Amino acid sequence: MNVHSPRIPVADADLYPTRLPDGEAVIDRPDPVLWSDWSEDAPISRDDAEHYRDKGYLVRRDIFGADEISAMIEASQDLRDHGQAIRAEDLVTEPESDAVRTIFRLDEHSALFDRVSRDERMAGVASFLLGDDVYLHQSRLNYKPGFTGKEFYWHSDFETWHAEDGMPRARAVSASLLLTDNSSLNGPLMLIPGSQGVFVCTAGETPEANHETSLKRQEVGVPSPDILTELAAKAGVDHVAGPAGTVIFFDCNTLHGSNGNITPDPRSNAFFVYNAVSNAIRSPFAAPKARPAYLANRGAPKPIRPVSGRIGG
Repeated sequence: MNVHSPRIPVADADLYPTRLPDGEAVIDRPDPVLWSDWSEDAPISRDDAEHYRDKGYLVRRDIFGADEISAMIEASQDLRDHGQAIRAEDLVTEPESDAVRTIFRLDEHSALFDRVSRDERMAGVASFLLGDDVYLHQSRLNYKPGFTGKEFYWHSDFETWHAEDGMPRARAVSASLLLTDNSSLNGPLMLIPGSQGVFVCTAGETPEANHETSLKRQEVGVPSPDILTELAAKAGVDHVAGPAGTVIFFDCNTLHGSNGNITPDPRSNAFFVYNAVSNAIRSPFAAPKARPAYLANRGAPKPIRPVSGRIGG
């Protein structure tokens, strides 16, 4: 990886300087990707652990039963149908319509999805990947309707969480639970494998209340086409297709995005961000003030105790 090296400000305890005034940079990641040593009692196989470490993501299929998946889909549709009853700050609509794009604080709005977030097949795997107890930094329900669902541009979640939420280290993992079948055509998650190993220090200062526009169309904190081209040239671009119930765990720093959806088939997913308890957020590293609580859990971390058993039974 070539290192692009404009002047980088020095900040105490900031291992990931970003939103630079003099142009973007690419630095090697100082943190591990996989924080646990694999052993026979790990919740995933050795191959899965190595894939996550090397590629920055892990796909798990067939971990939920058909009845559990049906309960999740029903709960998801109910939330969308009754979106008007959800507090306004937790709702994001499509850029050019009032169609629901995202519902934040999913674990608060749904007892069933709160249970999903604490399931050992979700939180237990996250705890292993991060080598620590975990808590929910953020949860949300994403919808990408047929014909009109807009794209999510390439980005590292950690870059935003570090700059605007104050997450100090790259010790978090996202779990995307598919609630519709995802094909290669209806806007599935795309990832640049290996990109988790470097951090793109993006250019430009963070505007006041940047989240108000970035949730619909992100323009600040994203890599340039040149950087994306260089990273993709190394390992290509992967996409994840799979039936409802598939779970994609991906490192907080893995560059990812998705195309718009112009097919008739909607796409939706439940999204849980697990952060290590030892990595609790502080003041933002590159923003005027912290984002609202629905985007970043700023309370004292409450470790999740993974639970077993059927969901929705």
